[in-house]
Amino acid sequence: MKLGFTPEQEAFRGEVAAWLEEQLSGPFAHIRGITSQTAMAEERHAWERALGAAGWSAIGWPARYGGRDADLAQQVIFAEEYARARAPGRLGHMGVELAGPTILHFGDDAQRQRFLPKISAGEEMWCQGYSEPGAGSDLANVRTKARLESGPDGRRWVIEGQKIWTSLAQFAQWCFVICRTEEGSRGREGLSYLLVPMDQPGIDVRPIRQMTGEADFNETFFDGAVTAEENVVGAPGDGWRVAMGTLAFERGVSTLAQQMQFRNELAQIVDAAKANGAAQDPLIRQRLAKAWRGLQIMRASALRMLSGADSGALSGPAFTYKIYWATWHRELGDLAMDVLGQSGEIAEGDDYAFDDLQRMYLFSRADTIYAGTNQIQRNLIAERALGLPKEPRGTGQQ
Repeated sequence: MKLGFTPEQEAFRGEVAAWLEEQLSGPFAHIRGITSQTAMAEERHAWERALGAAGWSAIGWPARYGGRDADLAQQVIFAEEYARARAPGRLGHMGVELAGPTILHFGDDAQRQRFLPKISAGEEMWCQGYSEPGAGSDLANVRTKARLESGPDGRRWVIEGQKIWTSLAQFAQWCFVICRTEEGSRGREGLSYLLVPMDQPGIDVRPIRQMTGEADFNETFFDGAVTAEENVVGAPGDGWRVAMGTLAFERGVSTLAQQMQFRNELAQIVDAAKANGAAQDPLIRQRLAKAWRGLQIMRASALRMLSGADSGALSGPAFTYKIYWATWHRELGDLAMDVLGQSGEIAEGDDYAFDDLQRMYLFSRADTIYAGTNQIQRNLIAERALGLPKEPRGTGQQ
């Protein structure tokens, strides 16, 4: 693992920083620093198209699909500079970081040609159809079903079921959906990974209002929704393997951009502590130092994880990364509120018009729950990384 960069790589960093500064001080200055996932969606969609037009949207992808064939170091540099420039959260995250790499790795040539250029160009947004009311961290319990039928335009999958916690589904044109395509199948067997258009009868998206006042997540109902037969990634019944591949991509280079956002949040907390005198409290200073140290550990762990990604096998840092950052960020939210004191309990604007640190605190309560709870993460570490006996499963008998 290398923590430094060559002169050529630093020159690339300068190119990235210059482009971001030009755009975020010029035509996109009004969305600079936006941390909300739902605010100014139309403007952020325009930002996605600008990234795509300049070739910055998916720089690690092959050039023929709109990328730059960037190596790992260049991807790390771009992720770091993107967050350092306080660029807005990516509306296209699900497509660029999850759907796109999955199609690139597991899809066929026709799927790559159809979907990847539009993702990298910022033309089509995506959402993820994984979790269900009875299948959150235990993805193998999904009950959404799909069956093949003949339609006016050929054979198609007809989908029935419900997904929940569908991030940014209200802005998405496509959804990658895990569903059962083999009648009577259970667990990991009989699942398929379908690519489903969102703008059609039979799909109902209902926002879930969070305690931040926003609605990043949605319930998504499929009532006879359809997608073409060829829109299955991998073979029918091979959905578990493809779905696990998508989750592996979730621990990709975007984790570095996430860390830079964490650094921005920590800097805001330090500024607040200096401004209101909380920095004079020795316990607060100690907690600020601990948070900074934890962030450095997180960066080293992520770089080590990414350095071993080409092996195809999850490394120790990959197993521990999620539980580490989720716990660290939740504690950072606690620290923010302790620094702000009583003022942190008051929203200065209209109802739910929270500032960045208040919103961060409220949202960070969910960090140890979504994308696999801390309890599930510990099971993964024990069973898959350490090879310990699996946790006993219930038999259903009372």
